[in-house]
Amino acid sequence: MKPEFFDVPVHGGGLRVARFGDGPHTVLGIHGVTASSMSLAPIARHLGAEFSVVAPDLRGRGDSNQLPGPFGMGAHAADCAAVLQHLGTAPTVVVGESMGAFVAVVLAARRPELVERLVLVDGGLPPPLPEGIDVDQVLDAVLGPAIARLRQTFPTEKAYLDFWRDHPALSEDWSDDIEAYLLYDLEPAGDGGFKSKVSEDAVRADGAQNITDVDVVADSLRALECPVNLLRAVRGLLNQPVPLLPDFVVDMWRPELPQLVDEIVDDTNHYTICFGDRGAKVVAERIKGA
Repeated sequence: MKPEFFDVPVHGGGLRVARFGDGPHTVLGIHGVTASSMSLAPIARHLGAEFSVVAPDLRGRGDSNQLPGPFGMGAHAADCAAVLQHLGTAPTVVVGESMGAFVAVVLAARRPELVERLVLVDGGLPPPLPEGIDVDQVLDAVLGPAIARLRQTFPTEKAYLDFWRDHPALSEDWSDDIEAYLLYDLEPAGDGGFKSKVSEDAVRADGAQNITDVDVVADSLRALECPVNLLRAVRGLLNQPVPLLPDFVVDMWRPELPQLVDEIVDDTNHYTICFGDRGAKVVAERIKGA
């Protein structure tokens, strides 16, 4: 599904935004920590002609990768608010994937007039963390392979696709959507070849904030007034049988979120809950309110 692109003025320059479809019902889509707007394409297709999915490249990613900091959930939420104000379509259903779910929570808490309902996809609820935890160790444990990829140079576009074809989370669900997403993620490297557009500094800054300043998201969750649908994958980033959002984390937040509707999407991992046909269809149905 090929989008149209436009820019929205934000702090430091223009935020690149993709629009999938031109239906009368607008949905704001917010991607994950090392992703881009193109990760919303499968969901947009399943929504059909009545919907238009508007998805920014968050600063430090995609074609917004030249935007400066500060990063963090508050900064991304402010950028997303600028997109909705630019469109003039609020209040809007907002879907957030992975880190995008945390951004969506902060957006809905700080600008409730802009958000009709939240659909959080495998993210948005911070787990408890012990005091004195080493930030870099946590980031390397959770995002180590993803961060390492950002430092790599690939000789050709095909080499980048082949690198991802072997990824345990995607090998069985490979599709044209995944290829389009990966090709959009590439830019020429200074010494030849290609590299990811994603800024490692942005990824580390965003990840560090969610570890060292958990109240940004936690306080926002407690302030939410809109309905919240949470969709969870049963497997993790590497297709391992350990979910990113286990039951105990959801149970911990239930008393704070009486409006929370929690659902596990069978046979999905952290990637295929958005990229796989099965996962994208369920996300689209929940956006529609089904």
